[in-house]
Amino acid sequence: MTLDQVHPENETSTPGKDAPQAESSGPWRKLILVFFLAVLLAGAYIGWEAYTFLHVPPESPGQEVIVDIEPGQSLAGISRMLEEQRVISSARNFQWYSRAMGLAASVRAGEFALHTGWTPEQVLEFLTSGQEFLHRLQIPEGLTWWQVGQIVEKSGLASFESFARAVTDKDLLERFNIPADHAEGYLFPETYYLPRPRNNDAKPIVEMLLNAFWKTADARLWPDGRPDKEAIHRTIILASMVERETGLAEERKRVAGVFANRLRLGMLLQCDPTVIYGLGPDFSGRLRRVHLDDRTNPYNTYIHPGLPPGPIASPGLASLLAVLSPKEHDLLYFVSRNDGSHAFSRTLEEHNRAVRRYQLGR
Repeated sequence: MTLDQVHPENETSTPGKDAPQAESSGPWRKLILVFFLAVLLAGAYIGWEAYTFLHVPPESPGQEVIVDIEPGQSLAGISRMLEEQRVISSARNFQWYSRAMGLAASVRAGEFALHTGWTPEQVLEFLTSGQEFLHRLQIPEGLTWWQVGQIVEKSGLASFESFARAVTDKDLLERFNIPADHAEGYLFPETYYLPRPRNNDAKPIVEMLLNAFWKTADARLWPDGRPDKEAIHRTIILASMVERETGLAEERKRVAGVFANRLRLGMLLQCDPTVIYGLGPDFSGRLRRVHLDDRTNPYNTYIHPGLPPGPIASPGLASLLAVLSPKEHDLLYFVSRNDGSHAFSRTLEEHNRAVRRYQLGR
């Protein structure tokens, strides 16, 4: 009898021991497979969400949205605001994206015109390097400082009280070489486009108007160099009177010539708009004899000789040029024809006839 016959169990002992191990490894393989499938699905979802966030705008075609980012506002707060206004689809993802691009600290404060049809890349680029939203502010010629202040307040850019403080700010007046205690006359009339000032403060707006005056004056009025401050101030006073007296381009130099003639001859200027200015912003009626006889009004050029104490409005460039180059003539009087034009006269007798014809209807 051989050894194989004596110990036949040796042939089957090894398979008998291994069978339980094979059966026990099955559940682990299933768990690992489920885990990897879950990871793949989660990765696919994250990838799909990231792709959708980066490439699919919140709205299509979308619309413009004005957002206002305050100084010091956190990225989290900015992101929530953008999500609320439908500029981005996810505040959390926008924070992640901004940090991943290294631009989390580069988002600027200010008003921005964004669009709900933009991708996060476009939004972030505009917030870090785009231009702030510009508001249109139109200042017509011939307005007093308080009328300009009312326009500024109506625009919603700053308060009237702040504007009133700015036009009398001593440091500002000194910085802009204004030889007066007020910026009246130097608030250059123009159409401006500007970002919204912070804290409802009108000072940046007043600075912008004064900068525009000197830029225009240096280029068009005194290209060879400015005269002294008093000469400039005198020019602005006369130009403001011309601006208030006529709105016709062809009359400006003629009106300036009348004022020049009267000043040369020592005559009273007798300018109604100066009297009205001296009565202040609350006056809205008709001039009467009592107003023309009022000696307490320093702007009453029917009583006080020479120029009034200061400008009575902000003149435009045309009126400023007219004063620097008035028309030479021997005219001393003019009266309104009630159609925007004026009748000019050389003598008081001619003037009285014109007054009877155009003002008294005789």
